Amino acid sequence: MFRRREPVPFAFLAEADKYRSNVTPPPRERASFGEMAGRWLLGLTIIAGLVGSLVLGMPALSTPSATSTQQSQASQGH
Repeated sequence: MFRRREPVPFAFLAEADKYRSNVTPPPRERASFGEMAGRWLLGLTIIAGLVGSLVLGMPALSTPSATSTQQSQASQGH
């Protein structure tokens, strides 16, 4: 460990670099079956919504090349 060269106004700040707690945090509780099922359901709903919006949005993003040729042919026929 390195030592600080500048003066520290409070002694506890100087000692904070080498302080280690011997208290371990409690273990995390395992999620219940209902919580796990809810997380999976939420994830699947979000993924299904993204896929659905992509499927429904693809026709709007495609170029209408076939319809413009049909319109130009119909205007020439009149």
